[in-house]
Amino acid sequence: MRNISMVTKFLLLGIPHTEGLETMLFILFLSFYFFTLLGNLLILLIIVSSTRLHTPMYFFLGKLSVCDIFFPSVSSPKMLFYLSGNSQEISYAGCVSQLFFYHFLGCTECFLYTVMAYDRFVAICYPLCYKVIMSHRVCAILAMGTSFFGCIQATFVTTITFQLPYCGPNEVDYYFCDIPVMLKLACADASTLEMVEFISVGFMSLSCFLLIITSYSCIVCSVPEIHSAEGRRRAFSTCSAHLTAILLAFMPVVLIYLQPTPKPWLNAAVQILNNLVTPMLNPLICSLRNKEVKYSLRKVLQQLDLLSEK
Repeated sequence: MRNISMVTKFLLLGIPHTEGLETMLFILFLSFYFFTLLGNLLILLIIVSSTRLHTPMYFFLGKLSVCDIFFPSVSSPKMLFYLSGNSQEISYAGCVSQLFFYHFLGCTECFLYTVMAYDRFVAICYPLCYKVIMSHRVCAILAMGTSFFGCIQATFVTTITFQLPYCGPNEVDYYFCDIPVMLKLACADASTLEMVEFISVGFMSLSCFLLIITSYSCIVCSVPEIHSAEGRRRAFSTCSAHLTAILLAFMPVVLIYLQPTPKPWLNAAVQILNNLVTPMLNPLICSLRNKEVKYSLRKVLQQLDLLSEK
């Protein structure tokens, strides 16, 4: 029987067609990463410190900020490390971890957007029953459920990706370990698994998206029934912000994982948008446009000023 030496580490080749731009990209992506962490930590600080924001909507926005802190942290530190001229190698275990946590956090966000849409549906369509339906217990169960099902989906795609033998080329033609590029390196026919993962990712994304569209369709039908103009304005403002964030989250999934013939340069551009730009914009889109958040932000800043004066 022929001995097969298994790959123990991979070499990340980086973003396609960016040779010679490493310094510029390092500064650009470091700035994105810094503002992503800063913006989402600020939102968390505001939500935790302000009792008026201890509501289901801001509870889920707080969890979204946690995901937006960790999601870019899966791939960005390693990318910044080799863009600064360091080693591009990543261990086999490191590659498995990257793929698992990337899909765990990405799927958790997809489920979380679905829960947030349901929360807005209940708040606008059934305002009198809102506190009963969205109790603390229900919110905790929904929040844990997003992580639980995200973990199941990530475990599934990671297991079927790395059950294949990797015994030949170890150069990953990308800036982190993801499903499409890893399957190309396998020493066995991956066409069946490609189809399985295509169906798995597609079904998960489509299910979440249809549930979100259903929730917002009901909201659109209910908004004209709101008597006050201020109530209608707030409903449209909140829902438009959520829908913008949802589109920014779901469009990259379609472009990267559901296209028939993957294009590395297009995937890289879209995935960087998804990994760094969207998490950086989410605090602005979902929270900082909100009057309650702005008021709470001023209160937090005033408290910080008082502490510094003492």
